[in-house]
Amino acid sequence: MNTETDTIEGSWFEHMRSGDFESAWKLSDSVLALGLNRDFERMPRHCQSIWDGSSLAGKKVLIRCYHGLGDSIQFIRYAPLVKKLASWVMVWAQPSLIELFKTAKGIDRLLSLHDGVPGVSYDVDIEIMELPFAFRTTVSSIPAEIPYLSAPPLTYPVKGISIGLVWQAGDWNKERNIPFHFLRPLFAIKDVQYVILQENLEKARWSPGLGFYPGKFNLFDYARIIKELDLLISVDSMPCHLAGALNVPVWTMLQKSADWRWMDTRTDSPWYPSMKLFRQERQGDWTHVVERVAEELKMLFD
Repeated sequence: MNTETDTIEGSWFEHMRSGDFESAWKLSDSVLALGLNRDFERMPRHCQSIWDGSSLAGKKVLIRCYHGLGDSIQFIRYAPLVKKLASWVMVWAQPSLIELFKTAKGIDRLLSLHDGVPGVSYDVDIEIMELPFAFRTTVSSIPAEIPYLSAPPLTYPVKGISIGLVWQAGDWNKERNIPFHFLRPLFAIKDVQYVILQENLEKARWSPGLGFYPGKFNLFDYARIIKELDLLISVDSMPCHLAGALNVPVWTMLQKSADWRWMDTRTDSPWYPSMKLFRQERQGDWTHVVERVAEELKMLFD
């Protein structure tokens, strides 16, 4: 990227964090007009811009899911809006999402994402995270039909109040991860049964016996497990998006310099009405985040 693009990108993030989406879209318009988005073509796929600003009206539209699973889950909500304009809507999605996305509205055809070309004809293509820009979304106009994904609950042998728990988001952004020992106060709360939904559990330093581990499941069955929960507590990772899309209560624990989609200072999310946000007061300090979560759990369940 060049210096001009870096400057625009920095300002874009500032506007999105403050909730001023309209100003962010004006910057995105300038990137399109100057052709600066073409600089992204040589970058990793998840960093690429795809849309050239073409109208979606009456067109065969291909939606590319080039970002992470959580990103695809968050923004597949736009498929019905695309369908209202387009003649045909295709979604090129990660294979693990195909079964779940069959429950989404507005999709005429699902394609399994791979490293090659989609192998279908289309008039306009757009990356899924570009859809808020294409629709000039504001905080007040975020598509609000929740849930927009569905899965039948999957019962499992947990008695009482069941709370899902995810404390690691992966290695690519370790500042989102919470070392397991910080979570100890949560296990002191009476009559709560934790369902361990952490991926790569062998790396997550979990203490066996603290919570029920249902084993490994495909993503659709993972959604079914979440649907059975009374609450999910998670770091900023795919499961919190999945719970929000299913309209399951979810408490998301955020680092101080959180992603733009959670904006700054908010304790709720306009993207997910069932979500509550718990933010670090100081970067890297998870102690007070977990203490606040534990206090609210005690008020609800203890």
